[in-house]
Amino acid sequence: MYKPFFAIIVLLGLGGPAQAHQIWIEQADGQNAVVRFGEFGENLREVSPGLLDKFGKVTATLISATGEQTIEATKSADGFTLPFAAKAGDIIVAADANYPLYVWKQHGKDIRNWYYPAARFITGVAAQPPKLVLDLVPAGGEGQFRLVFKNEPKPKTKVTLTTPSGWSKEAHSDDQGLVSFDMPWKGVYVAEVSVNDAVAGERRGAGGPESYDAVSYATTVTYVKPQGLDPIPPGPPAKPAVPK
Repeated sequence: MYKPFFAIIVLLGLGGPAQAHQIWIEQADGQNAVVRFGEFGENLREVSPGLLDKFGKVTATLISATGEQTIEATKSADGFTLPFAAKAGDIIVAADANYPLYVWKQHGKDIRNWYYPAARFITGVAAQPPKLVLDLVPAGGEGQFRLVFKNEPKPKTKVTLTTPSGWSKEAHSDDQGLVSFDMPWKGVYVAEVSVNDAVAGERRGAGGPESYDAVSYATTVTYVKPQGLDPIPPGPPAKPAVPK
C-alpha cells in the first residue's frame, strides 16, 4: 500500500477516519479536462455517491493566448468535468472555495476549519504568474517550481512530487519560494503542497455568514512530461470511500 503524500488532514464528515486527500486535474489525449478528488499516488479517485458529494462548487478557468474562460464544473460519477481541454501553451486552474467547514479538536478545543483545495494544469515549463491563493507555478525549467502564497513567495515549505506508480520525492522551497525536482520518467507528475493559515475570518455560506478559525489550503500542479524513461506502471485502483 502506498502512503498518503501530504500532511493536511481533512475531516470528511462521513463518520469514518480522517483522510489525506487533494484535487488534481487530469487530461487524457483527445478529451476534455477533469478535476479529480482523492489520492493521486494511490490511484484513488472518489466517486458520487460518496466523498465527491462533499464539494460545494468547483470552478475552473482556462487561460490561453486569447484570454480567460471561467466555468462551473459539472459533477460526474468520478470527478468534475470541464467543457474544455488545455492545448499547448494553455493553463487550467480550478478550486472549490465552498467546501463545507468542519470541526476538529486541538488541545481539547474545537477548531472550525475551512478546507480550500485548488489545482493547476500546465502544458509547459515557462515561468507563469500566480493565479490561486496558494499556487505552485512553473519557474522556467523542467522540475522547477515557485511556491506563492497570497502573492508572496512562500519559503521553507514542503512540496511533494508524485507519479501514478506512487513514487514520490519531497523538497522544501528556498527563501524565494523556489523548489526543484528531477523528473526521470515521461508521463504524468503531480506536485502538491499544503499550508495551514491560522487566521480566523468569515466567509459567505449558503445560509449566511460562516465563521472559521483557520484555513487549510491544498494545491496541486499537474504536468505531463513528453520525454524520459518508460514510466513505472500504476498500482491497482484504490477503492473509494463509501458513505455510512
